[in-house]
Amino acid sequence: MTNVVRKLEGSFYTGEYRNLFKEIGKTDEEIHQRIKDNWEQLFNGDEDTRIYHPVGDDLGYMLDTGNLDVRTEGMSYGMMMAVQMDHRDVFDKLWKWTYQNMYMTEGENAGYFAWSCQPDGKKNAYGPAPDGEEFFAMALFFASHRWGDGPEPFNYSVQAKDILRTCLHKGEDGVGFPMWNTENKLIKFIPNCEFSDPSYHLPHFYELFALWAYEEDCPFWMEASKASREYLKISCHPETGLAPEYAYYDGTPNNERGYGHFFSDAYRVAANIGLDYEWFRGDSWETEEANKLQAFFADKDPADYRRYTIAGEPFEEKSLHPVGLLATNAMASLAADGPDRLKWVELFWNTPVRTGVRRYYDNCLYFFSLLALSGNYKIWMPFKP
Repeated sequence: MTNVVRKLEGSFYTGEYRNLFKEIGKTDEEIHQRIKDNWEQLFNGDEDTRIYHPVGDDLGYMLDTGNLDVRTEGMSYGMMMAVQMDHRDVFDKLWKWTYQNMYMTEGENAGYFAWSCQPDGKKNAYGPAPDGEEFFAMALFFASHRWGDGPEPFNYSVQAKDILRTCLHKGEDGVGFPMWNTENKLIKFIPNCEFSDPSYHLPHFYELFALWAYEEDCPFWMEASKASREYLKISCHPETGLAPEYAYYDGTPNNERGYGHFFSDAYRVAANIGLDYEWFRGDSWETEEANKLQAFFADKDPADYRRYTIAGEPFEEKSLHPVGLLATNAMASLAADGPDRLKWVELFWNTPVRTGVRRYYDNCLYFFSLLALSGNYKIWMPFKP
């Protein structure tokens, strides 16, 4: 009975979203202005801050400034930012660019999106990355619920359901592979492999997919939400809370190519558990996990963040994205209940967006944290006329 009561406290059930910036004394006006200013920096700012680039009157893309390419990760992130901010014009430009340049119609990956393209739209690869697909689907559902569907390809809800259908049923005709292991219900790193990336696990998205996907797929998504929460428990270190970038299905780090440590991808785990806790109170373990992560980094200077083993041993290699790591640790405060949880929120508030070559990934995580900590990373329910 206790678990049910805790679960019903989440934003999905109450419609209320906590604003942790107000808990550190910031006013509504200050918070609103900060979000507006940061949107302007990322989407309309100068060449040292912007990551969004319009193309003509009806297209736009998010540039990975460190690699000078366009990724499904960034495009889907940009769409999620735009729908949360009520910028349908930007959303539609990003989605049209994605649909026009990234969607694959031939080969074993037909129905998926090419994970990397050049800014002119030419594909750099013909394989997909599942984190892009799941964010595309969630952003499209929210767009449908907030603005209503339009003509193809802006029939957002249909596009979302079709993406999810492909993710689960690809390969049933003998061509290609699904993005989820249909037996253990865990998301794969890429379709044609059998290991995972803990930061890809978004149980709070899957609970919503279970409501809005094609009816025959809904039971799978509810099972996937449960499976992902259990997977995070076994892939995050029991003392430090650190997760590896890649992990096998039993939760052990996959270090075959050096990705079994805590580095860039893994930063997102903190953000994901924070949002899952805010939306659904997914699992009381998430509070323990958030506390462990924040305790591990409590005595570390962001300027000296590094690559770590999941047991916490530092490498000489510095973090490529220290601002992103700081932002996700702050977002974990949505789940944390430790004495320093608000110190992380204050540290984040006092940290500006990153500038320069490596700013793309940091500032995507930064903006999501800004939305979440201010109570503006919301579940948009089906449109009711």
